[in-house]
Amino acid sequence: MIAVALVDDEALIRAGLSALVAAEEDMRVAGEADDGIGVLDLVRRTRPDIVLMDVRMPGMDGIQATSALSRALDQAPKTIVVTTFENDDYVYGALRAGASGFLLKRSRPEDILAAIRLVHSGDSLLFPAAIRSLAAANPRLDTPAARAVGSLTEREANTLTLMARGLSNAEIAAELFVSVETVKTHVSNVLAKLRARDRTQAVIAAYDSGLVRAGQG
Repeated sequence: MIAVALVDDEALIRAGLSALVAAEEDMRVAGEADDGIGVLDLVRRTRPDIVLMDVRMPGMDGIQATSALSRALDQAPKTIVVTTFENDDYVYGALRAGASGFLLKRSRPEDILAAIRLVHSGDSLLFPAAIRSLAAANPRLDTPAARAVGSLTEREANTLTLMARGLSNAEIAAELFVSVETVKTHVSNVLAKLRARDRTQAVIAAYDSGLVRAGQG
């Protein structure tokens, strides 16, 4: 069972997500919070696998709450931030803070469920065009991950650049004329060197370092 925690200041949104998750045979609602302040206690008590986190909340927003989880817990649950607008600058801050991806509140129910399963399986919700747009609107940060981009080999840097375009391992293998297993090794090395928990975090570091430019197509 995938344990899902719901964090949103709107009771109606929480109720809708709760009903959606509870109806699935492989999911359960671990708990709810109506503010980012209560997230850390909720996670410690209920140990969810996934947190669906509203971005804009009073008291403590989704960026601060995601960051608090990453700092306080050695094995923090994976976070999917939920927003009303695709170009919300808060989203990029949440991704930098450790979120695995984001969803729009207008997403179809089946897409929300697919996203939960995708992130739980170890993948990330990476939307290249949206990430590129958000990166263009946000200044670069001199983060440890961004600095570590300089330690990548040429082939690892090429792999990260293709990851930023949203390519799958198979597609990267075709671009680089190598096997999928070789690409998996490169991706693992990239994540390890950048200390990134998933592909989203690695791509954010690529933008912050300048390896990938926000204006690239």
